[in-house]
Amino acid sequence: MPSLSDAAFVCCLGSLRGQIYLILGLKTVILTPSILEDYIFYQTFLDSGDLVRNKMSKQKHSASSTRWLKEHFDDKYANEARKKGFRSRAIFKIEEIQNKDKLLKPGMTVVDLGAAPGGWSQFAAKVVGEGGRVIACDLLPMESIAGVSFLQGDFREEAVLNALLDRIQPEMVDVVMSDMAPNMAGNLSVDQPRAMYLVELALDMCRQVLAPNGSFVVKVFQGEGFDDYVKAVRDLFKVVKIRKPDSSRSRSREVFIVATGYKG
Repeated sequence: MPSLSDAAFVCCLGSLRGQIYLILGLKTVILTPSILEDYIFYQTFLDSGDLVRNKMSKQKHSASSTRWLKEHFDDKYANEARKKGFRSRAIFKIEEIQNKDKLLKPGMTVVDLGAAPGGWSQFAAKVVGEGGRVIACDLLPMESIAGVSFLQGDFREEAVLNALLDRIQPEMVDVVMSDMAPNMAGNLSVDQPRAMYLVELALDMCRQVLAPNGSFVVKVFQGEGFDDYVKAVRDLFKVVKIRKPDSSRSRSREVFIVATGYKG
């Protein structure tokens, strides 16, 4: 285990395809997508409304960071992902959902929102095969994956959205997937609305591109706005289920809404 510097709070230390990435932050917390899923509701985030003026001492930050690092590298899913060359441990979440709900089939067209570093796209491309298509989009860069068309950009911007739609249309898609999450500030009154805004965007994407009887899977954080969002999804789909995969950390408020039979 590497030593943790007192000069700056260590936000995360992760492994991606055998390489180690260390990210330090004093005023801004930046997490790589592969580590973000593990760290979003980590206790130091929950306890701090402002990481710069946090009541915890540097020593406590370092101690709690060390605990998280140990947990991450002891995590069986993270270790399995590294051994198998998967982009992130998130691949096991979509795999569990697929095993239960059979959303993906050979030949399908899939849109993956918030795709980087590519775990879900990697899994989807394998299932849909050469006869299918996976169109992925993320703010952050993503290494190329066979069978995946990747667009880097913020699809909230008109130019990026139009570029994404150009890659999809005139065809409609069979599945919309979203593993999007915002940059967390550590203040739930700020973070939850940001998270809900992203899932609303994902649902709006369904309205634009999803074929009748298509499917939707989206990561949602339980909290204010969750129940209303589930109701909105039920209005658009025939069957809606809430999944908490075994590979999702028990302390995290993330769940996955799995919706099938788009009423389009």
